[in-house]
Amino acid sequence: MKTLRKPAIALAVIMCLLIVAGAAACGTGSSDNSEERPSPDSTETNPPQPSDPTDEPTADKTPGPKDDITPSSPPPSPPPVDLVEYDGVVEHLFFHEVIAYPEQAFNGNSMQKGFDDNMVTVNEYNKILESLYSNNYILVDLNDVWSEYTDENGAVRMKKNTLMLPEGKLPLVLSFDDISFYAYMRGCGFMEKLVIGEDGEIWASGFDPDGKAVISQDLTVVTILDRFVRDHPDFSLGGAKGCIALTGYEGILGYRTNTESTDDSEAFRLNRMQEVARVRPVIQRLKETGWYFATHSYGHINLENASLERVKTDALRWMDEVGSLVGETKLFIYPFGTRLDGGDVFSTGPAFLFYHDLGFRIFASVGYEPFTRIKTDIAAVVLDRMNSDGITLRNSRERFLRFYDAALVFDPMRPAEYGTKW
Repeated sequence: MKTLRKPAIALAVIMCLLIVAGAAACGTGSSDNSEERPSPDSTETNPPQPSDPTDEPTADKTPGPKDDITPSSPPPSPPPVDLVEYDGVVEHLFFHEVIAYPEQAFNGNSMQKGFDDNMVTVNEYNKILESLYSNNYILVDLNDVWSEYTDENGAVRMKKNTLMLPEGKLPLVLSFDDISFYAYMRGCGFMEKLVIGEDGEIWASGFDPDGKAVISQDLTVVTILDRFVRDHPDFSLGGAKGCIALTGYEGILGYRTNTESTDDSEAFRLNRMQEVARVRPVIQRLKETGWYFATHSYGHINLENASLERVKTDALRWMDEVGSLVGETKLFIYPFGTRLDGGDVFSTGPAFLFYHDLGFRIFASVGYEPFTRIKTDIAAVVLDRMNSDGITLRNSRERFLRFYDAALVFDPMRPAEYGTKW
């Protein structure tokens, strides 16, 4: 275990922010709500709010799978390999949704800096995956890294498992935050939802910069990684893909499954029921193909200063609206990188205990290295993830060289005025 360093909270707040309300230069407007929301301009004072349900795309507007989709070929089976014990560091990188169309995200609008800070482009993501593969990393499921056991005193605690890996491979966990395709992202260079294609696989639908409906497997973090693993099955241990960390305040995976206290109309309730029905097969297919889920809190709340009552209310709402759809999970990916009770590494506070009672065991923040600490008073482990985004591409080349070289990955379509430190 590495020596604990101070978590990169200041960086995490900047990194995890999404859009300030009222600044949606290329997205839709939003309605009033008291929940905190991520916003990419590094301020938390005016976060965006859930969109008016009348702004949601209608069924005939949202593109569906095309008739000419060619079914994908079965993935090639990797040749048999000898497995060896691995007890070393398990690296953990995380991303937000990729920018599908940089020309829209970086067009000088008021959200440009936030997109540049927090996201990578499709081009960068593809290069990062290639580099990870070339550097002998192999994807593992975070759930397989840690497990519960009963110690000699009869107390249940967590332990790190010995992984069995192909010789020479290095284990890597990938996690992906906020894969909800929020309303502010529409028209800003992102796809809009994940769908099931006629081939039974996951595709993404949305619109290109000219407003033309697009269905693709090349424009989202999920579908790109799916295709990469199909082409490189030895990049995944047992078919593992990544952890999808979800909020709930604007639904999940592009489907507006959220409740909305300001709209109690029958039309809203009916639309939500339809969205719930539509997302279920997408969730099922993701789970069948190596993806797994975590909570990212319901309202993307700042845990550092949230009251215990608010933490409880938010957690139960996530369990009701999101957990009921994605199923049981023991993973909590902290929003903003801030920890429960303001700091949970050396102490266990009431909010942490509440989440533990709900069944959560693995609690992930943000840091500068692959830090982990097994708690000694409870069955839980706290850990840090490293952020793959525009901030680290521009400023932290040296720290990421074991994964990829930012100078080789960096997309020339990024705004030149923000500069680099390499």
